[in-house]
Amino acid sequence: MRRVGEPEIRAERADDPAGRALLVAYIADATTRIGEWDETRTPPAGAEAMAPPGGAFLVAYLAGEPVGCAGLVRLDEHTGEVKRMYVAPTARRRGLARALLAQIEEAALAAGYGRVRLDTSAGQPEARALYEAAGYRHVEAYNDNQYAAHWFEKELG
Repeated sequence: MRRVGEPEIRAERADDPAGRALLVAYIADATTRIGEWDETRTPPAGAEAMAPPGGAFLVAYLAGEPVGCAGLVRLDEHTGEVKRMYVAPTARRRGLARALLAQIEEAALAAGYGRVRLDTSAGQPEARALYEAAGYRHVEAYNDNQYAAHWFEKELG
């Protein structure tokens, strides 16, 4: 049983109202960090790609309000990619990003992936620190995301 004030993380569709609102906030946040946002300059991560069986989309709630999200898309038969990790500024520093990351890794295992990859921009040093602390290792660029400066991979299981 969850205690009052603890986050709840649910699998939902990215194109449901909470997912859409969080993805808009994600893009706004990314824009302030990197100075622009052009969907054509980053690998696609649409609602269909982040849906089962090969994908997932998680929404974190605090006091019933959606405050964070994380997506998973299929890269290949053995590899999933974490996409659109975001926690609203008002909900940061509460362990939500770590909880979302752990649960998206569980979703990757359930989808049959043995590893996950992700990328992040130079404007997100806290994300980089989270991934390193969670056991991700730096790898060579595996995609052509023009906003990415760091690429990571983690073996699961």
